[in-house]
Amino acid sequence: MAADELSHLDEQGHPRMVEVSSKPETLRRAVACGTLQFGAGILDRVLEGALPKGPVLEVARIAGIMGAKRTAELIPLCHPLRLTRVTVDFQPQGEARLEIRSEVTAFDRTGVEMEALTAVSIAALTVYDMVKAIDRAMVIERVFLLEKEGGRSGHFRMDTP
Repeated sequence: MAADELSHLDEQGHPRMVEVSSKPETLRRAVACGTLQFGAGILDRVLEGALPKGPVLEVARIAGIMGAKRTAELIPLCHPLRLTRVTVDFQPQGEARLEIRSEVTAFDRTGVEMEALTAVSIAALTVYDMVKAIDRAMVIERVFLLEKEGGRSGHFRMDTP
């Protein structure tokens, strides 16, 4: 298949799930990132767990993991995968920005990029939901695939976006 062909369309142009049963099972890994921008003083409160709705980052971590596990239910043509590991981590970037990073691994026939991206997105949305009462101006930004390994296309690492 040429690189510019859409693999999720059949000969008549109808959507379909790609056939992967003949592909070998290999170790797949993907890392995705995203950021949240907060108003002044809000990130400190999030990091301290000093918000009325409870421990924001721990709830968001669990939500991100659950999102990765349910990606095939959320993205119509994604294959259900046997995930072997999902992590969601948070790192402050200055006084008002929080980086969210997810790493997902599986031993399967197709990659885990969508699971890593979903984990970051769901974690970010969960933070937004838990903090919106005090900061409706939060911005979720720059959700992207940082790295992937495994499969026919091999290793990919994003240069600084």
